[in-house]
Amino acid sequence: MSTRLLIIGASSYLGGHLLRRTADRAAGLTVQTAGRTQLSGAHRRLDLVSDGPERIAEVLAAASPDVVINCAGATAGLPADLAAANITAVQALVTALLAAGLPIRLVHIGSAAEYGGTEPGVSVTERTPPRPSSLYGVTKLAGTRLVELARNAGLDAVALRVFNVVGAGAPEDGLPGQAAAQLRRALRDGGEVSLGPLDGVRDFVDARDVADAVLAAAVADRLPHPVLNVGSGTGIPARTLVKELVAVSGYDGVLREDAAGSARSAALSFQQGDITLARADLSWSPRRDLTSSVTDLWRAAR
Repeated sequence: MSTRLLIIGASSYLGGHLLRRTADRAAGLTVQTAGRTQLSGAHRRLDLVSDGPERIAEVLAAASPDVVINCAGATAGLPADLAAANITAVQALVTALLAAGLPIRLVHIGSAAEYGGTEPGVSVTERTPPRPSSLYGVTKLAGTRLVELARNAGLDAVALRVFNVVGAGAPEDGLPGQAAAQLRRALRDGGEVSLGPLDGVRDFVDARDVADAVLAAAVADRLPHPVLNVGSGTGIPARTLVKELVAVSGYDGVLREDAAGSARSAALSFQQGDITLARADLSWSPRRDLTSSVTDLWRAAR
């Protein structure tokens, strides 16, 4: 039997990778999309923030999905914008799903920014107390809490705390996308590359591996735990990622570390995820190494 997926926010970075992975394994999946950006195929216009539970309920009734995958959200913006996209929208979605009273699963995309700073050398587990250090992390944590509350009320739901994603189409508000964009411009126009400090250790995970984890959560027989870490399970210095990207690009110019760091994670010196639960619950493991991820990113950027 085919599993009917409704992907909300399919025009986003991760949403796009998820759509491509569903095409790769089309057998057994029927895919519809919903969101503010019009996409080809079976698409329904939906704004989780402004439309509210009633419009969401209409879309659910029309799409009749087995699984809703929420890739919508905001990574930057004014506090009100972050709160609306990452909290108000999630509240409206879980309210509509609970009111529907149907056996629909929710797979919600959370963020490792919910954890905040951690002790160097120590992996964060799903039981690690979250202490977000950015407004983005605070709003994403609030969204995850709403999903957990909905699960306690009877919704079949899981939140995937995704770590630092690397892959084709990476946005420029994160280190991988910003570094690729600057290298592309430097190779084209000449000049130097100027990034923020690269001493921090991050858990970089391939976007295709994240998409595979999302699909594994969508079709799993059961989801024993409400929150799952999705990462590589290994912390790597940000400088290592940039060096890999420089090597793939062929750039041999000046690389500076004198710019401001990301507002989402500049204050974090170390972050590494423990992915034991995701391996067990989803029968999933990351398959791509950093070189593969960086190569995919650079080919798309070039």
